Amino acid sequence: MARVHGRSGRVYMNIASGGLAEPIAFLNAWSVSFETDKADVTSFGDSNKVYVAGLPDSSGEFSGFYDDTTAQTYTAAVDGIARKFYLYPTSANTQYWYGYILPDFSVNAGVGGAIEISASWNASSAITKQG
Repeated sequence: MARVHGRSGRVYMNIASGGLAEPIAFLNAWSVSFETDKADVTSFGDSNKVYVAGLPDSSGEFSGFYDDTTAQTYTAAVDGIARKFYLYPTSANTQYWYGYILPDFSVNAGVGGAIEISASWNASSAITKQG
């Protein structure tokens, strides 16, 4: 496996409920996190803490610049309907994560720069890696 530069990453999501997944306009960063609940089952006599694994969780973020000709993730954030999405590390599309998410939407503006957007998301289905 080779090291990969982030410049060709892509985020696809169906903006409108029931639509096809399409690239979200003007994004420049994304992240995905996989964590598993852990329950402490440490007992008398154990030489250190002991844990058992619970349910896995997936969440993440993406961000970029506001575009007034597309809804970006706003529509999905306000209607509460899960959306299909894909995260591509490169435009070669050989490896990616996919599933259904519930995205949020945030806009940040200041006098000294471009208007920025961000979306945090939580999984509403299994998030799976392909490739």
